Amino acid sequence: MSDYWTPAHLAVEHADAETLARLLADGADPNEVFGHMTLLTHAIDAEGDGALQTGEPLTVHTTAVLLAFGADPELAGPDGDSPMDLATRYGHDPAVRLLRAHINR
Repeated sequence: MSDYWTPAHLAVEHADAETLARLLADGADPNEVFGHMTLLTHAIDAEGDGALQTGEPLTVHTTAVLLAFGADPELAGPDGDSPMDLATRYGHDPAVRLLRAHINR
């Protein structure tokens, strides 16, 4: 447990899709806002930043879990960034494709 992050945001920060899914199944809000990010914008930020820092390929595990649990793919955070804004900025094409699929539903 973190004194800073909520449990769901901590799971996103650590790319822990299993814990995130469990929290969401137990009632955590998939559109939770903490600081200046929604869970979904945080997931895209963590995935994009993680790939930049490690040189590993982009992943979409936490983004996919959030979308599966009903996160709003168009909900902007308090700073005005939408999930698509962040995904585009990172060149996070897998997230862009997932977001488009959910927006077009």
